[in-house]
Amino acid sequence: MTEEKQIELGDYDSPPERTPAEGVVKWFDPLKGFGFVVADTGGPDILLHVNVLRNFGQSSVADGARISLIIQQTSRGVQATEITAIQPPESAQSDALSDISGVDPEVLRDAPLEPARVKWFDKAKGFGFANIFGRPEDVFLHIEILRQSGLADLQPGEALAVRVIEGKRGAMAVEVQAWETVLHSKPSADS
Repeated sequence: MTEEKQIELGDYDSPPERTPAEGVVKWFDPLKGFGFVVADTGGPDILLHVNVLRNFGQSSVADGARISLIIQQTSRGVQATEITAIQPPESAQSDALSDISGVDPEVLRDAPLEPARVKWFDKAKGFGFANIFGRPEDVFLHIEILRQSGLADLQPGEALAVRVIEGKRGAMAVEVQAWETVLHSKPSADS
């Protein structure tokens, strides 16, 4: 090998080491496009960029949500490069909406996950609507249901999977998931 070739090959550093990590979302602002995660093991906060979240199939994540990710050290600090799982904040699990508080939990669990697209959602107002494929009526989306599902905000056109019941005021979502999450959790034909 010539000296020129050796220099060329030696000019490239090896890729940064990617490490699994778990923690809690400290905060995430979808308008700014980033937020931070506090690692269970301590150390500096982990930068979570919206593109990493979108690769997981979501445009937002609720503050306090548990998150499993792959991280790497960069010149700008520790950054998430991939999300492997998100669990809703524990405090959200106990919140119940009056519209569904009297509904049999088995009815909620038995409602099928259906594909939907966000029509609009206003975080400041705390609600919005989605369209279920093949259904003419809009489905009401409440911010508390989003929080229970580990989400903080939704964007128009975003693909979702929702469980819908007929509430006191019409069709309403009782669970919301990113569509990609549902696709990745389905058993493959090979298993």
